Amino acid sequence: MSSPSSAARVAAPDTLTLTRPDDWHLHVRDGAALASVLPHTARQFARAIVMPNLRPPVTTTAQALAYRERILAARPAAGEPGADFQPLMTLYLTDNTPAEEIAHAKAAGIVALKLYPAGATTNSDAGVTDIRRTYATLEAMQREGVLLLVHGEVTDPAVDLFDREAVFIEQVMQPLRRDFPELKVVFEHITTREAAQYVAGAGPHTAATITAHHLLYNRNAIFQGGLRPHCYCLPVLKREQHRQALLAAVASGSDRFFLGTDSAPHAAVMKEASVCGAGCFTAPAALELYAEAFESVGALDKLDAFASAHGPAFYGLPRNTGTVTLRREPWALPESLPFAEDAAIKPLRGGEILPWRLVD
Repeated sequence: MSSPSSAARVAAPDTLTLTRPDDWHLHVRDGAALASVLPHTARQFARAIVMPNLRPPVTTTAQALAYRERILAARPAAGEPGADFQPLMTLYLTDNTPAEEIAHAKAAGIVALKLYPAGATTNSDAGVTDIRRTYATLEAMQREGVLLLVHGEVTDPAVDLFDREAVFIEQVMQPLRRDFPELKVVFEHITTREAAQYVAGAGPHTAATITAHHLLYNRNAIFQGGLRPHCYCLPVLKREQHRQALLAAVASGSDRFFLGTDSAPHAAVMKEASVCGAGCFTAPAALELYAEAFESVGALDKLDAFASAHGPAFYGLPRNTGTVTLRREPWALPESLPFAEDAAIKPLRGGEILPWRLVD
């Protein structure tokens, strides 16, 4: 898959030093898969919001704390890059999440609950069928200062796949913001012009994460030279006009937008099956891909705040200390990497030359 065209470079730097960043949307799975993929993220990021859509889902504080211990056990060994990585835990919101669970979760350090509309994406079968069923829980979250993270797509089969995010804004986000004005909401992995415009004007309690792959590619990437399953994700890549709107959003420097990779590992055999899993595995070169996207619109000077400042500020957490450095140094991202139980996993852009490289 070819990289997108770049804007003319004007006195672009050959190195970029960023405050150590965080990933505000990450999937690391569990068990052997977790052990395989976590070091890629820990090498680049100090913290990450860990998604709770395991099977079975992480719906209670006790389950989240147990999952956190498994993640900590999978970190690189002491003295290696990423040994101090910290997971930020979330709960999976369901129609039946008790409001009483929220104070318990807050006291235990859980930072957010994730809204998956039932059937919207991977392991979302237990998700919310009607957001009004969760209002007592949302009220408790607003009171306790626990964030709501939303997968912003409706699942009505009558709505076209490429319109689901825009319809979600009208049917879910607007009533949600009206009914819970003090609840902090992150519109995850936005993909459309409508979402970028909505978040930019929605007020200080609404923000959004944006992935590297939605900044780099439009929906043509899924079909170039044949079906490209490793470019298939949910929400799906959209038209070029939407990609350009996302690039404009991050280039604006607005603090409403921050980094969330949505790196989603699946074994290659599952991605290349007749019915493939949704998700792009970007963790091995996440910062390199973001740097490429920001450079394409002459916005490398905005990357540090996007990656390292806006997210902590919205979550009410301190900014990290320390730095990471990217160097303009072409290198080949491996086509395939080891995965759980002798399987293989293929990162997005695997086998291609990337223009930026993280310096160890």
